[in-house]
Amino acid sequence: MGTNYLDAYANNHGKLNPVSFSFIWFYILAFLFFAANSALTIILPLRSEAAGLSQAEIGLMMGAYMFTCMLLRPLAAQLLGKHGPLRVMQWLLLLHAVTLVLFMISDVEAYLWLRALQGVATAFFSMTMQAGIVEKLEDKDRAQGLSMYTLFTMVPSLIVPILAIQIWESAREIWFTVLMIGLAALPLLIGYRVDLPRRTVQNQSYTLRDMIRSFRGIWRSTPLLISSAVMLFASCVFGATATFLPLYMVSTGLASAGVFLTIQGLVVILCRFVLRKKIPSDGSWNTWLIAGLLLCAALGTQMLALLEFIGPLVYLSAVFSGFALALMYPTLTTYLSFVLPADSRYVLMGMFMSSYDLGFSLGGLAMGLIVQNSSYSTMFTICTLLSVVAMMLVVIFRKRMESGNGERLSTAN
Repeated sequence: MGTNYLDAYANNHGKLNPVSFSFIWFYILAFLFFAANSALTIILPLRSEAAGLSQAEIGLMMGAYMFTCMLLRPLAAQLLGKHGPLRVMQWLLLLHAVTLVLFMISDVEAYLWLRALQGVATAFFSMTMQAGIVEKLEDKDRAQGLSMYTLFTMVPSLIVPILAIQIWESAREIWFTVLMIGLAALPLLIGYRVDLPRRTVQNQSYTLRDMIRSFRGIWRSTPLLISSAVMLFASCVFGATATFLPLYMVSTGLASAGVFLTIQGLVVILCRFVLRKKIPSDGSWNTWLIAGLLLCAALGTQMLALLEFIGPLVYLSAVFSGFALALMYPTLTTYLSFVLPADSRYVLMGMFMSSYDLGFSLGGLAMGLIVQNSSYSTMFTICTLLSVVAMMLVVIFRKRMESGNGERLSTAN
């Protein structure tokens, strides 16, 4: 594979440029991998409801994806240290392809287990890609790299939802099969062109005892604890929206889920690209940025709760939600990539990312129970309250977080 002048410069200095030709393959692979989840997030709930599953069962099935991610993030980080990102990537892409093929030939009764299997692949994929970004970029470029990576994980949400809705409405199984085969094969082809490191700074086998000790360290580190709590609440909101928005809008007929998700995806993409250099890339904490993002999330879900009263104005919710979704994850991830010690960084970041997975999973499971026993508007109102609680945590712990800028978590004890 040839390189351009940016790659040649980077190879001489041991680091790459976040917009170099080599990194373009990172972003293309991220797009293809997460395109599958964007399609399944739309199609699986619709298929499951048509087959007679309840909202709680649908929430459990969709939540299994992120719940499995949560459990396996630390293990994925441990295997990164033992085998290196390149070898782990080769394994997970094969698992991803097999899972998508199984979705084509399985009935809805198997979706729960297949979503869990998909979560296994995603846990390893995201840890591997983010390890590659941290290892391959200069510190000052880390926020840009993480923002560009997360941008391309969201690009499918701009295109794929409308395609998935069209596939569902056409009721032609062949198009679903073609989509799954393409999204299974292409990542395998692209994955072997990605310039991943064979080893990481954490070039060791991280034992279960070490992982437990690191987990206990969360309670001794205000930055890690507050970041994880904020991510937990925010991702619960994102998970509930992703799981139940299509069902909500189809049931009311007052708005189009495809249009809503396209607007949200466009906002995410624009924000992550245009504002990628605005995300702090020096380990500093910005209280008002995080609080503002949580306020946007609250406004977005409250407008969804008022869908029957505001009608087409609900599409403004996609703007607010998209802004929050665009910057929350890369901002917190970049911050912790500086705060956490290098020798255990990926295991500890895996624990932080598990809070995202747990929240997303609860957004499907717990909120599914609420919908089943009340209404969609009540569920979205509860999501608004979760964002407000997270915002209050950020403001209450503002001084400790800002005074803790640059704090390093010790796992020696």
